[in-house]
Amino acid sequence: MSNPPGFCAIDFGTSNSAVAVPGPDGAMRLIELEPGQRTMPTAVFYFAEGPHDADGPPRAFGRAAVAAYVDGHDGRLMRSMKSILGSALIDQTTDVGGGRGARYADIVAGYLKRLRRLAGEPTRAVLGRPVSFVDGDPARDAAAQAQLAACARAAGFDEVHFQYEPIAAAFDFEQQASREQLVLVADIGGGTSDFSVVRVGPERMRRLARRDDILASHGLHVAGTDFDRHIELAGMLQAFGYRALGPSGREVPSGLYFDLATWHLINTCYAPLRVAEWRGMKGWFGDARQHARLMTVLDERLGHDLAARAEGAKIAISGGADTTVDLGHVEPGLLLPLGERTAVAALRADLDRIIATAHETVALAGLTADQVDALYFTGGSTGLRLLVDGMAAGFPAAARVSGDRFASVAAGLGLHAQRLFAADR
Repeated sequence: MSNPPGFCAIDFGTSNSAVAVPGPDGAMRLIELEPGQRTMPTAVFYFAEGPHDADGPPRAFGRAAVAAYVDGHDGRLMRSMKSILGSALIDQTTDVGGGRGARYADIVAGYLKRLRRLAGEPTRAVLGRPVSFVDGDPARDAAAQAQLAACARAAGFDEVHFQYEPIAAAFDFEQQASREQLVLVADIGGGTSDFSVVRVGPERMRRLARRDDILASHGLHVAGTDFDRHIELAGMLQAFGYRALGPSGREVPSGLYFDLATWHLINTCYAPLRVAEWRGMKGWFGDARQHARLMTVLDERLGHDLAARAEGAKIAISGGADTTVDLGHVEPGLLLPLGERTAVAALRADLDRIIATAHETVALAGLTADQVDALYFTGGSTGLRLLVDGMAAGFPAAARVSGDRFASVAAGLGLHAQRLFAADR
């Protein structure tokens, strides 16, 4: 039996996660987290029934978690847990079904413990982190990293180091660089859009100290889950009364709809008092069908299902094609067309902010756009053509390179871990 690895690298993403460990030859490799898959959705499903074991309440992880939810098992699906870091929610307890409660910190730690077990239970780790967990608030940003470190230690890691995710992606890009270049790394995932300007090249790759090669890093807390929320609000929830006018000319209150479109707040919409309040608001709606649809969602707890369908619609239109969202399970025959034009309008403000942040990063590096040799795209949201084309247009002289959208950061973190823990070899 081979010895367990002494260290690993973890890309704990808002939407998906990946892990790299040293192989028999010492080279870092991404491990299989699920059958045939090197990445795993950052998702946990807590079953409402079943006995606790040494690891805690009965749970499923990754694709199995999503499948348990889709199959209708009684319990609670948790996604986008990374978004909680830096907020007061991390120390709060949430209902996970069956009268059970779990601290958000324990939910994050439980997921990291699962990754550690799959990695062979190493005791040291490099974790990726966004350039900014929390925009414009250094104190909360530092708190978010401290919270993630505490969760990692609770998962069994004795030694925890961090590296910026876009810098890790630059290390991955460097493996294919044949000459020295200035690369703008765009790591746009589920929770954050992060950018770094890094000097890379075959000669520089041999250096352990790379701080001088990192010319600038910048980011903002806007990315794929925000896209999903905007698409759900603009393309789906209007059929449920969002921004609708009632008989008196008053607009239906919007707070519930924003919570329905935000993964970690969806469960708050099912509170009995809140459901009762909205049941009594039928008179606010000019279209009784919209109220009936909304009550079906609340009574049958379909909020996560709607959010998942919004994500699916985003993926469907990412290449420029129109799509249709089938909501026949809410109301027989309910089909909502969603076109690229609607998506563009819904996402325009976020896309403009992300593109502006890319240019700000280059300016922070003391460069102009025409001095950037390459744009390196990674992260799940770089599959959105509207975003990638819009960003590339601002850097016409730069080569456009797409990495593995879901694994480039983990691969780069692995390279960093390998150098950091070189004494293990």
